[in-house]
Amino acid sequence: MNKVKSYRDLEVWQRAVNFSVQLYQVTEEFPKSEQYGLTNQMRRASVSIASNIAEGHGRSDPEFGRYLFIARGSLAELETQMEIAKRIGYLKESTYVQMTEESNILGKQLNVLSQRVTGR
Repeated sequence: MNKVKSYRDLEVWQRAVNFSVQLYQVTEEFPKSEQYGLTNQMRRASVSIASNIAEGHGRSDPEFGRYLFIARGSLAELETQMEIAKRIGYLKESTYVQMTEESNILGKQLNVLSQRVTGR
């Protein structure tokens, strides 16, 4: 795989950071009673996606592949939490649809990068 100079150059990392920022903004509207519950869990999962891309980038390709696998797991965790937030009325349908579309793109980008890094 051709090495990029920095994880910051990776479009998937940039998208993951933007997604996390958007999620922080969306969860600002959640009830304050959820500050240490669903809000915190969703924020941590979203931050984990970009963080694992960044951390893995500085390692060997096999290790990078493992970190990308972890990032995909965090994305799946977040998608589940978004579904729960929608069902209990914390996420508006339009916001849920937009964020789900974005998470699908992010997931595809993670898969492509993982395939390039691991050769599978």
